[in-house]
Amino acid sequence: MENLIEHPWYSAYPDGIERHLDFPECSLYQMLENSVEIFGEQTALIYQGEQISYQTMKDKVDRLANVWDELEIGKGDRIGLMVSNCPSYVYAFYAAQKLGAIVVQMNPMYTPREMEYITNTVDTRYLVTESKYLEKVAQVAETNPFKHVFVIDDEKRQNFDVQSIPSLIQSQQRKQLEPTVITPKEDIAVIQFTGGTTGKMKGAMLTHYNLVANVIQSYLMYGEEMKKGKEVTLTCTPLYHVYAMTSGMNLSIYLGASNILVPKFQVDRVLELIQTYRPTFFPGVPTMYNAFINHPDVESYGLNCLKFCSSGSAPLPIDVIHRFEKVTGATIGEGYGMSETSPSTHRNPTQGVRKIGSIGIPFPGTDSKVVDVEGSELPPGSVGELIIHGPQVMKGYWKNPEETAKSLKNGWIHTGDLATMDEDGYFYIVGRKKELIISGGFNVYPQEIEGVLYEHPEVKEAAAIGIPDDYSGERVKAYVVLNEGAKTTSGELTNFCQERLTRYKVPKEIEIRDSLPRNSVGKLLKRHLVKEEQYRNTEAR
Repeated sequence: MENLIEHPWYSAYPDGIERHLDFPECSLYQMLENSVEIFGEQTALIYQGEQISYQTMKDKVDRLANVWDELEIGKGDRIGLMVSNCPSYVYAFYAAQKLGAIVVQMNPMYTPREMEYITNTVDTRYLVTESKYLEKVAQVAETNPFKHVFVIDDEKRQNFDVQSIPSLIQSQQRKQLEPTVITPKEDIAVIQFTGGTTGKMKGAMLTHYNLVANVIQSYLMYGEEMKKGKEVTLTCTPLYHVYAMTSGMNLSIYLGASNILVPKFQVDRVLELIQTYRPTFFPGVPTMYNAFINHPDVESYGLNCLKFCSSGSAPLPIDVIHRFEKVTGATIGEGYGMSETSPSTHRNPTQGVRKIGSIGIPFPGTDSKVVDVEGSELPPGSVGELIIHGPQVMKGYWKNPEETAKSLKNGWIHTGDLATMDEDGYFYIVGRKKELIISGGFNVYPQEIEGVLYEHPEVKEAAAIGIPDDYSGERVKAYVVLNEGAKTTSGELTNFCQERLTRYKVPKEIEIRDSLPRNSVGKLLKRHLVKEEQYRNTEAR
């Protein structure tokens, strides 16, 4: 009874899950070896019509590791991966893990300045990229010279010293190269940079143990319905993002699933892939689910093959969940995660009670609390900061002890998100600590306002922020993108909010616009909206 009082979510776990778990201390490469031994001849990757078996995939990983070993790339060396979803990403990722090197995840959309910051911060001397990005790679190399640059294609668009990964793999002779000895709890596998919402980007150090544990936790949360060797994953979210790396790539390998790699999300193309390959698992983001429900012919593509859908990177509006599930028959398991936690920590269980609008319950082996500003745990129903403890929590930020000390206290990661927990142990995110709007002394949570706006049938996207106000301290402003052909006005949306929100929560201004600023994985960039308002205020003076 004591455990249920302290951890009320235990009773919501799928059948067969132990309350206290010991996760295996193995490397990511060992995880790959284990799956190849079991599923060797089954399809591991599907890319642009080509199907690649587990055995072939491992053979290419090993050949690339041989090449890199000859180039004296070894344990602890940082290798930047700046590519779209493709088999070469997988080969490079796992070749690095075999050698004990550290993968540095890099968004291909980074500017040269951002690339320079990351390569400087972690001393990245090796880079895997695409030929079309070589121009900006050359700019970075002027001040941050790379020892070796590799491209995933054979095309070279400028005079730059690069080597082609497909050519290197093809020319390399097979030889026995023993994997580097790894200490899973200590050795870093991946440096995942945070989005920089609080300033300069920070490199979260994720160990082999962190990442393997999170894969197993994810699998357990799906319950007995998820079958090893039987699933087909559709990975459209970019693998350089921690969510896709774990839920799209690593979980698929652990499961022995076939993984359809999509370099760019285009809704018509993705629907065709669903119709052709009948995937069972789709780790998506809100913009993708929005695209599905707004496609005029979505019901004709048979999305009922999707048994498991998850959503990450940003909160998923309740209205989008209902509409997606109505038109497809699929179920979305909304959850929570962050770069610092490998990334997943909470999810609504596939079996048992699902509470739409919540982030669900903590993963097996994960503890979670809502605390006040002093760090004291708050009772159910109270709003405070969400903190998390578990095997997936990062080792710290790369060479940044000050920020590590702020975020990681006694093994607990302080998320910066405001949350509440109900009596059953289900958690709800109500906003970011830094996004909390205080208007006339009242706390206003942007997510509540956005949720109301999403209820309007003509609203496609919504965002709310606080802007300075001489009278109330801050006033609420909302930004809305309408569905195609919609005629709703700002005044009508204000009236809609007035019928559903307390007076001080109603936006004082609603701006209708063509789009909202988002990053490459669909995460809303509210800081850009804040900067817009700051610029407008400066111009008005």
